[in-house]
Amino acid sequence: MSQDSTTVPETSRKLSGRRRREIVAVLLFSGGPIFESSIPLSVFGIDRQDAGVPRYRLLVCAGEDVPLRTTGGLELTAPYGLEALSRAGTVVVPAWRSITQPPPAAALDALRRAHEEGARIVGLCTGAFVLAAAGLLDGRPATTHWMYAPTLAKRYPSVHVDPRELFVDDGDVLTSAGTAAGIDLCLHIVRTDHGADAAGALARRLVVPPRRSGGQERYLDRSLPEEIGADPLAEVVAWALEHLHEQFDVEALAARAYMSRRTFDRRFRSLTGSAPLQWLITQRVLQAQRLLETSDYSVDEVAGRCGFRSPVALRGHFRRQLGSSPAAYRAAYRARRPQGGPAERTDRPDRLERLERADRPDRAEVIEPRSGDHSLPLRRQGAPGGPTGHSGHPPHHHHAPYPDPGKPESDAYAPRLPEQAAGRAPGRPSLPGQRERPVG
Repeated sequence: MSQDSTTVPETSRKLSGRRRREIVAVLLFSGGPIFESSIPLSVFGIDRQDAGVPRYRLLVCAGEDVPLRTTGGLELTAPYGLEALSRAGTVVVPAWRSITQPPPAAALDALRRAHEEGARIVGLCTGAFVLAAAGLLDGRPATTHWMYAPTLAKRYPSVHVDPRELFVDDGDVLTSAGTAAGIDLCLHIVRTDHGADAAGALARRLVVPPRRSGGQERYLDRSLPEEIGADPLAEVVAWALEHLHEQFDVEALAARAYMSRRTFDRRFRSLTGSAPLQWLITQRVLQAQRLLETSDYSVDEVAGRCGFRSPVALRGHFRRQLGSSPAAYRAAYRARRPQGGPAERTDRPDRLERLERADRPDRAEVIEPRSGDHSLPLRRQGAPGGPTGHSGHPPHHHHAPYPDPGKPESDAYAPRLPEQAAGRAPGRPSLPGQRERPVG
């Protein structure tokens, strides 16, 4: 289940008699970053019953028999060892020190045993690599920090990695993206266990949004796995990044690689963790984002310089990935970063609404790609609802975000508008750093 689902999947195993649901074990390793490590300690380890937050019992466990050194050279002492995991109904791995190192075998065995006995297993950020090494993510949807998602997908091909989500709840195994997304997932766990009121009370005490919106798309950059440098596809990827201003599609990239479309899709996905069409569109949108920030080109000119056949195609993909129209994004960006003296207040709601209306037709229109165009057909709506149904998003997300690697995906699908996924009325632009979409 993705972070915007409204249905929580049932856990697949009954909790064994010696485990208690209110007990949360946090598994720490040496070299783990202190921020991620402190998140479950703050959420589950402090008594806030006076604020209406049900109390958990926290067990901080050492995952290995070495000094636990963390950020800044601090040394931690955990009061429990791996044996304490046998009492926990939830086990949290907040981070792993290096995605290139294998986790300790004893810790992996303890996690497998906990899962077999019905415990809920949670991996925050790079903690997903520990869960994957234990085999707990095989055949499941999962996420991690966007920067490490391609490596996770390549190293563990049976894991359905979705680098777009802030967190993924698959019932008894949950994973989150980096840093602050760990707070989102921990709040989601409290909401699942005790309801929205308890999660809202905790969020107020932590001074964070109870339901942070959006995914990781806005943070993605041109980064690719380091291993790509030695792969034959590296030249094709480099060519694509240098020629984003040209109109070409995935078929053209496959031809440059001297591969069939099916083979190219499979090889590209195994290398980068994403389908080539999705990657190409993301790169074009990111290029448009940079031009809107650094140039005075009109939206039409930006579309042409990023390989979109029309400004309409740019607007659809830009809104889907970044939650705002190109014009509203530029206005919000410049309002935050004035250049050359006092800047006009472009962040006023009335001005942004006018910009949004200029970028969105009042009636629905269907945009179909022309031959050779990489862009996707997009149904744009003038009112909420749209192609995803009355709730604005699919009812669940228990499947892999991408098609079977053996089947080339179609260049045609209808992405939902972010305001539909968020359940909010269209015409409310978002600043680059945040969108509103219900969680849990």
